[in-house]
Amino acid sequence: MKKILVANRGEIALRIMRTAQKMGIKTVAVYSTADRNSPHVTFADEAICIGGAPSSESYLSGNKIIEAAKSLGVDAIHPGYGFLSENADFAEAIEKNGITWIGPNSKAIQIMGSKLAAKEAVKEYGIPMVPGIDEAITDVYKAKKIAKEIGFPILIKASAGGGGKGMRVVEKEKDLEEQMKRAISEAESAFGDGSVFIEKYISSPRHIEIQILADKHGNTVHLFERECSIQRRHQKVIEEAPSVVLNQEIRQKMGRAAILVAKACNYVGVGTVEFLLDEKKNFFFLEMNTRLQVEHPVTELITGLDLVEQQINVARGASLNFTQKDLKIQGHALELRVYAEDPLDNFMPSVGTLERYRTPKGEGIRIDDGFEEGMEVPIYYDPMLAKLITYGKNREEAIQIMLKAIDTYEVQGIMTTLPFGKFVFEHPAFKSGNFNTHFVKNYYSAEKLHNKIEEEARLAALVALKLYLKDRELLRLPN
Repeated sequence: MKKILVANRGEIALRIMRTAQKMGIKTVAVYSTADRNSPHVTFADEAICIGGAPSSESYLSGNKIIEAAKSLGVDAIHPGYGFLSENADFAEAIEKNGITWIGPNSKAIQIMGSKLAAKEAVKEYGIPMVPGIDEAITDVYKAKKIAKEIGFPILIKASAGGGGKGMRVVEKEKDLEEQMKRAISEAESAFGDGSVFIEKYISSPRHIEIQILADKHGNTVHLFERECSIQRRHQKVIEEAPSVVLNQEIRQKMGRAAILVAKACNYVGVGTVEFLLDEKKNFFFLEMNTRLQVEHPVTELITGLDLVEQQINVARGASLNFTQKDLKIQGHALELRVYAEDPLDNFMPSVGTLERYRTPKGEGIRIDDGFEEGMEVPIYYDPMLAKLITYGKNREEAIQIMLKAIDTYEVQGIMTTLPFGKFVFEHPAFKSGNFNTHFVKNYYSAEKLHNKIEEEARLAALVALKLYLKDRELLRLPN
């Protein structure tokens, strides 16, 4: 494998290219007209424009990407995450064109891409699942019958869904019909598939995921867990590893369950098995993501492994050079997704020019980003600017490094989620580890953040005034 095309953009494209470069592999960047001057384009050994700014004309155009790969003599394609990373047809087309796909086989993607098919695949392995129905449903009367059997509240979920789309919590029977229609409509719009299913709604869950890694020779290991419970609109914003609530026994049980899920679909490569954990620490299989995750850096920091390097080695046919017994958790890592969003205005997207952009530096700080000062933040793509990751010998140290990093991260020209991140990391519920997926609903509001920012500004002004008066006193000449 001498040349890899990265079928993605921004920070993840750069992240993959840096590892490829370290391994002595040349890289090809693809880009849209909006990304012509992006850092991932200039970093790559070669770059090729594949279409207009809308992702449907560029990063979602599998045929254009494959043609670009063939024209430049590419050996392999890495999809990153998002866009076509979990598109089974794209993976299959790449292989048919004699190019190596750095990811699981298309059948595994297809099975795990449907929540219903995934549940069917893992059923025989005795993995705990949330009570509910494991088939697509559109009949409201049947839905009402199932809901009564498992008990309200229930959750209506899109089979092909993700990112909170096509998902509705129903507290009472009278609301079921309307919410079901909305979920089906949203699923059809977002995924082209209106299939939904019903399961019991776990009211105060934590979102825990297990990183797995498997080679082509039957070896599968788990790389421990990530806590992903801090979410807004069902999307993760803060992750950490390890989780503060798991003991060694539960960690081992969840790890074994994740490995069984991988074996259920003959999984190869890097993947993530997601679970819900209830208040009694019972865990339930949620879904499997058949790609590299946004939050993979926290796992890299606590294990010392480069997951992109592992992906490339597995795609080359190499065996894992370690076993489960060799893996140990070392230290603690946190990640804040820095979005171009306004946390004071319901996290609405904030587009514009990065008039000032200075990232924090120092021991225990890692930045994965794809922007530079003076760049425009485009409206066409996911609004994530960067991932701010910190690492410490324990959780408390990682939090303190994170708070310092947030304070020294300078962004002007747009709004970001940095103030929201600071709000979370300073909150007693987060510091104590006593939180769940309802953290934002239970503790956060724009008003609280606004008041906190104003109070910090007031204190900063008082400190500045005190220093000014002290300096003036020192400079005053004696009478």
